[in-house]
Amino acid sequence: MKNIDPIAIAGLVTREVRTAERDGTPTKVVTARRSYSTDQDDLWDCLTNPARISRWFSPVSGNLQLGGEYQIEGNAGGVIETCVEPETFSLTWVYGGGTSWVTVNLSADDGGTTLELIHEAPIWKAFWDQYGPGATGVGWALALLALHQHVASGDSWGTEDEATFLLSSEGQQFLRATADGWGEAAIADGDDADAAKAAADECVAFYTPASDDE
Repeated sequence: MKNIDPIAIAGLVTREVRTAERDGTPTKVVTARRSYSTDQDDLWDCLTNPARISRWFSPVSGNLQLGGEYQIEGNAGGVIETCVEPETFSLTWVYGGGTSWVTVNLSADDGGTTLELIHEAPIWKAFWDQYGPGATGVGWALALLALHQHVASGDSWGTEDEATFLLSSEGQQFLRATADGWGEAAIADGDDADAAKAAADECVAFYTPASDDE
C-alpha cells in the first residue's frame, strides 16, 4: 500500500467502546465510524458483492441473503440476521468457538458515505484484560483501510499485502495510532488507563508479523 499518510488515515476513524448486556450476558460494544468518498450504493456493493469483498477483505461463500449462512475464508462464519439495502445489515460472527454480533450501517454524507461498524461480544475477561478493544478494533481498522484503498483505486488487498504493510514504517505508525486510539476509547468507557495502554501494546505486538531476519 503506497502513498498513504498512516496517521491521517488512522485519524479518519472515530472509535467508541461501551459496556452493554445481551440476553443477560455482559458485553463490550466496539464501534468504528468513518467516511468514504463514494456513493452509498457503491459502498454497499463493496460490502455485499462477493467478487468485490474478496478484493479488499477475504473470499466469502454461502447464501448472502437474509437468513442465509456465510463463511469467510480462514475467518468467521454465521447467519445474516437483518438486511435493508443499501442501509444496514447485521450478522452473527462465529469464530474460535465463540459467537459475537456485527452490524454495519451506511448513511449518505456531504462527501460520500459514512460507514458505522458495530461489533458486540461477550466479555471474556482474561482476553479483554490482555488485548482490550484492539482485539477486534485493530483487525477491523486494517479491513477499513483496505476498503479505503479499494474504493480509492480499485486495488486488491490480500494476506501477504497486509503482512508487508505491517512490517513497513507506515504500517507500524498506523498500527500504533490505531491501537492507542482504541486504548483511549476503552479509558473513556471506564477502563484503567495503565491497563488500557498495556493492552494497546499487546495489540501492537500481536499484529506485528515476524520479519525474515528474526
